[in-house]
Amino acid sequence: TSNTSLETTLKEASQITGAVWAACVERRDSGWLLETTYKLNKKRQASTLKYLELAVVDTWLCGAITVGRTRSRKLPKTLELGIEKIYIFPVKETQKVVLVGADKLDKSAQRIWRLLAASGSFGSNDVTLQPADTFIFGGQTSVPYNLPRSLERVLARIVQYVPCQAGWLAIYGDDALSVEAHWNCPEALGSKVVVETNEVYSRVMRTAKGVLVEKGDPDWDNLPQKELFGDAQIWGAIPLMIGQRLIGVVVLWRKEPFSADEWLKLQSFSVYAASSVEMFVTFSEMANHLRRQAMLNDFALITSSAQNLDQIVRRVFALLMRTFGSELIALFLLSTDGRTLREYRNRDRRVRTRTQFVEKHPIASFIEAGRNIRVENAQDQKYELVNEDAQAALIVPLKYRGKVIGVLELESEEVAAFSGYDENLLGVIASHLAGLVEYGRLREEAEARARNLGLIHEVIQQVIGLTNIAEVAQITADLLVQHFAYELSVVMLVDRNQKLKVEGISGSAAPLIKKALDKFDWYPVQGGISGFVYETGESTMVNDVSQNARYKHVPGWDIGSEMCVALRDGGRILGIIDVESSAKNAFSHNDLLALESLAGFLTSAVSSVDRYQMLQDTIQILQTTQEELQARMEAQHAAENRLLQAAKLAAVGEMAAGIAHELNNPLTTVAGFSELVLDDLPDDAPQREDLEMVLHEARRARNVVRRLLDFARQSESVRVRAGLNEVVEDVVVLTNHLIQTSGIKFEMTLGSDLPWALMDRNQIKQVIINLLHNALHAMPKGGELSIITETRHKDNQQWLTMAVQDSGTGITPEDLNRIFEPFFTTRVDDGGTGLGLAVTYGIVTSHKGFIDVESSPGNGSCFTVWLPIEEGY
Repeated sequence: TSNTSLETTLKEASQITGAVWAACVERRDSGWLLETTYKLNKKRQASTLKYLELAVVDTWLCGAITVGRTRSRKLPKTLELGIEKIYIFPVKETQKVVLVGADKLDKSAQRIWRLLAASGSFGSNDVTLQPADTFIFGGQTSVPYNLPRSLERVLARIVQYVPCQAGWLAIYGDDALSVEAHWNCPEALGSKVVVETNEVYSRVMRTAKGVLVEKGDPDWDNLPQKELFGDAQIWGAIPLMIGQRLIGVVVLWRKEPFSADEWLKLQSFSVYAASSVEMFVTFSEMANHLRRQAMLNDFALITSSAQNLDQIVRRVFALLMRTFGSELIALFLLSTDGRTLREYRNRDRRVRTRTQFVEKHPIASFIEAGRNIRVENAQDQKYELVNEDAQAALIVPLKYRGKVIGVLELESEEVAAFSGYDENLLGVIASHLAGLVEYGRLREEAEARARNLGLIHEVIQQVIGLTNIAEVAQITADLLVQHFAYELSVVMLVDRNQKLKVEGISGSAAPLIKKALDKFDWYPVQGGISGFVYETGESTMVNDVSQNARYKHVPGWDIGSEMCVALRDGGRILGIIDVESSAKNAFSHNDLLALESLAGFLTSAVSSVDRYQMLQDTIQILQTTQEELQARMEAQHAAENRLLQAAKLAAVGEMAAGIAHELNNPLTTVAGFSELVLDDLPDDAPQREDLEMVLHEARRARNVVRRLLDFARQSESVRVRAGLNEVVEDVVVLTNHLIQTSGIKFEMTLGSDLPWALMDRNQIKQVIINLLHNALHAMPKGGELSIITETRHKDNQQWLTMAVQDSGTGITPEDLNRIFEPFFTTRVDDGGTGLGLAVTYGIVTSHKGFIDVESSPGNGSCFTVWLPIEEGY
């Protein structure tokens, strides 16, 4: 064997056992020669040889070679070899020993070095078999403790010396033979044979001797896996024994019988093979143990420095991948309320996270079981694993203070990939991980609660006092996007027609949704995820909408995740909050808690605003009712006044008629005789002036009587469809000269396209003349006068109006209530009779209209005549 191969052997054995350095030395010519070394520099090599030349040490070494036993010796402190003890392992049938420097080697480590020294790697007297080349790992592989590869090399070397059609090598353990290496029969790899259930293998174990079975022998039918033999005619099994202990079996088959020499050679090879296999198994177990021990140390180191739960999980997954050689790793953590699972899964060497509800999840049954489960064949054991291609699994619960808080799962695509040792190791990891996970989870939830409280506090600050429900919804949507960076946040509220309406929308995807709303008024409720929440009131979190049958696609907006909660007020649904993301697995349980917390507050806010709005509506109704009642009372009061005025006018009319008849005859006599006397008197008669005065006053008195008769007489009114503007223009033409000579600035504004009114044209002319005369008398020194016609709305009815406004002296409040009474006048000294406005009032009332007056002293007056529009116009 080359020095390079031996050095590699020493290096790998040192790494496994924790040795500081190692060397193979040989005694030659009463001295010691360093053949191969590992981690011994020139200075240490010189110190080592000098130490070995000491008489007492030389005698000690020679004694070890003679008896062939392992020895150890403490080194003096003055010897600077970096160790406390030196161990020697004699190489059988040689003058060599393997020196190992270490502070301490435990029994397992010493056993490895002992097997290595006895394996023949460092020399052998059997030149023919060359076990160092044939069975030992030196120079053959860079990983000597890779058990399957090492066993395949042993089997390949056996087949090289004794050709065969196919075969396999199995390791014995737990009363069964497990096939770990094969030659030309990969189907056998991983299979197991229980020794006690097979007569042939029981005989091999009982006798510790090889067995040959020819086709046709009774035992041939008892051989397992006969379908692998093909056209083979001979089958042989050679036990691998260490003392009286069976460690494995080599099985070979072929067409031609084995010769006596071949059978003898196989039995000889089995001795060396057994030693090598024992060493390989020991190396593998020791390496696995050390690797797992190192993994636990690494676990403690990396988790102690992790900053958060995600970092802890990623580091633990990396360790588990290195330790167990499987990438199918998953961790499931229960939320504090037990509703959701936070799933960490290793995919394509990346740890992916998503949150799902516990109900109907494949892992739910394992959480409920709360115990370790080792699945060797998922198909046979009828287990539903997380990965579709997985055949074997290790499932270990994470328990904190006796309560299951999650599950750690390892899966493999190989059947029976995990051992009891793996299960125990994963259990230890899970017990350590549980405390870290619980601490990390509590810290994250505390931080999430703080964020949630911050969000709710800000929402409260901004919406408190608001009475507009749409404004509250929009602020909520904006703050959700601001705090959690959601791509879309939608707040939908139930309107008074019991339909959901989008009141608040925010996020980068909001413009797309607004555009969709213009085309689809159902967005996105009917039959969708949000529709389900609206109908049931149940919170929903979907981390992959493509896998949800309820999801409805909105054109232009491709989402991956959606979360929706209801605004519940007892058994009533007031609305929903819906948030969406284009990425899958975008939401966590903390997001759901935040949304539910906000929904609780928003429900209160919406209810308060709703109640406030109802109160405002009630107040509005009461105010409207009060106004209507006030209007009715005013109308009734006006009607009573009109009735009272009509009664006064009727009484005055009756009285005036009587007085007129009594006065008319005497006045006619006086006027007639005065005219006769004047006709007979000369022009220069001194009595003429007096008689003319008598005639003038008699005529004036007769005119008053005539007007009294006109006021009292209820002559038939002839009413026709007429235009108010035309009547006004006729009157203005008649009075224009008077207006111009009075120094009045006159303005007439006639409405266009006024409707017809049913009126007595002469009576309405009289009304206009009376109002104009009153206005002129109110402005003796000139002023401004205007007439405006238009249509106006009052008392739920359209009216035709005419307003006569002056800038005269105005009317006092005391007189304003009496101006329509007969004989009431403010112009006693100016010849006023007090009948003009009374006649006007009577005419307008007979036309089913009314007159409004607005006046105050010094600010002029405005008389507005309201006439009904002809029906059917």
